[in-house]
Amino acid sequence: MTTTTAQAQISADPSVPVIRITRDFAATPAQLMKAHLDPALYARWVGPTDTSTRIEYWDATRGGKWRFTGVHDGAEYGFFGSFHDIGDARIVQTFTWEDQPEGVSLETLWFEDLGDGRTRLHGQSLVDSFEGRDAWLASGMEVGVNDGYAKLDQLLADGEV
Repeated sequence: MTTTTAQAQISADPSVPVIRITRDFAATPAQLMKAHLDPALYARWVGPTDTSTRIEYWDATRGGKWRFTGVHDGAEYGFFGSFHDIGDARIVQTFTWEDQPEGVSLETLWFEDLGDGRTRLHGQSLVDSFEGRDAWLASGMEVGVNDGYAKLDQLLADGEV
């Protein structure tokens, strides 16, 4: 088993309600795109370590919808959205937690090729208010982000992506 100490850099923009995430991976942009777009792979790494993910539907095409359920200690949490654009190294989608349907986030991910099999993931989540942004940050999202990316690191190291 490979262990990693890499942590995502998560920051709040002071002038607009945006959360930014940056993290480096030992992977190519194509591998990271696959990990984010293939529902079977996505379900294996997204979210906190003690949460399992069940994909309800997943159409990773422009205009396609997705929904998944996270399960933790018997409780279920639904998330849904739609893919707005998918490029060679860029994904634009919406993201909504069903318990807060008014809190839709517009997310843009892009993958910067650093060479030598390394890629920097850049993520930007735009929400409708500073209060909403701050609630996301206070929700413990960094645990889900960092746990999930550590699981993705392991899938990459094991050659499964």
